[in-house]
Amino acid sequence: MTRPHELTLAEAAAAIAARGLAPSELLADCLERMAALNPLLGACIRIDAEAALTAARRLDEEAPRSPLHGIPVGVKDVIDVAGLPTTCHSALRLHHVAARDAAVIARLRAAGAIFPAKLATHEFAIGGPAFDLPFPPARNPWNLAHHPGGSSSGSGAAVAARLMPAALGTDTGGSVRHPASHCGIVGLKPTYDLIPRRGVFPLAWSLDHVGLLTRTVEDAALMLEAMAGGHYRAGIEAGLRGLRIGFVRHFHERDEPADPEMAAAIEAAARLLAREGAVLREVTLPPLSAFAAVNRAILWGESAPVHSRWLREQPEGYAAITRRRLLPGLLLSAEDYLEAQRVRGPLRAAVGAAFREVDVLLTASSMDPACRIDDPAAVERTYPRQARIAFNVTGHPAITLMAGLSRTGLPLSCQFVAPLWQEGLLLRAARGYERAVGWRGARPPIA
Repeated sequence: MTRPHELTLAEAAAAIAARGLAPSELLADCLERMAALNPLLGACIRIDAEAALTAARRLDEEAPRSPLHGIPVGVKDVIDVAGLPTTCHSALRLHHVAARDAAVIARLRAAGAIFPAKLATHEFAIGGPAFDLPFPPARNPWNLAHHPGGSSSGSGAAVAARLMPAALGTDTGGSVRHPASHCGIVGLKPTYDLIPRRGVFPLAWSLDHVGLLTRTVEDAALMLEAMAGGHYRAGIEAGLRGLRIGFVRHFHERDEPADPEMAAAIEAAARLLAREGAVLREVTLPPLSAFAAVNRAILWGESAPVHSRWLREQPEGYAAITRRRLLPGLLLSAEDYLEAQRVRGPLRAAVGAAFREVDVLLTASSMDPACRIDDPAAVERTYPRQARIAFNVTGHPAITLMAGLSRTGLPLSCQFVAPLWQEGLLLRAARGYERAVGWRGARPPIA
């Protein structure tokens, strides 16, 4: 028989609604899973089993509030959960206890979600993977020697390894979609400001997005309904026929030439979409280097006020990699920051113009499969080789999905992007691809 932790969110929700599965049964099985695998994965930095079980038993007695009723949801440890530490994976925040729930936690709690664990992140959502922090870095369940992606690293590892059906992350330059790429799951970054950021420790306020990770597109739609309101499942089964998809091939061919296996997987995704009835046309956007330069300057400029005091007074409190990534912000001039914001407008306009000709974009997500986690040179080389950062600059909704496996058994990926506020259209395209490609059954060896 299928154990509860193996169920997708949608399957677990249906079983709970039919009274065939109690929230406490689902949670107990997930907690058992965490106890067995987390010592290997390092995905959870705090498991709050007693409080979660108390909440689950209370929900056992209630009529289901929503499809999220009794569903365990992991929380990236930059997001406040009342009464629990929000450490940001840092020695500088070990004793900071949240006084109240973040806005997104409050919404999910009202829908009946349970929060059994705070999950590993790169320090302050920027510095990692690092081994000089209070908690170890999360590892990739497809191969424990490899990087799971970041900065929502624990969220990706936990969902892929089936410790829980869904998890929250944040995404400033791709930090939800990167773990989705490397862990073979679904990572959704909604439109900027669709999900409120109150109670989320900031990295760069005008680039930060609250996002989510799940095992299926349907599960992502269910999560988004609870997080943002709306009926995002409506129409996701409409299929690909007649959908106009713009293929941004130059991202992975010329701007950041992708690993051959990754490039082949993206090209195969395009051919499959066409076979399913989508109308593909090649689209040209500004080069990735332009988006990356703007993202970098804005991130430095907006992170500096958050970290300037610690950087000056307690620099030794950071991991070395975090300190190195944050320090340039102290040297950035106001002129440089404002110039990046000026250039941002035309970049956003260029992406918006593409959507006058097509409904959805298809692009690369990562340019490489996951590298070894203990190879700093490989991490530094591959980390910026991605096409996610463009859509933090522009704020457009984007979703990453699995697009195959490399010869060494590591996930390959692709990305869909939609017009602003068109998450329903984005989920329709992603679901059409997911249904056609059949990767849903793929699971990491540890799972």
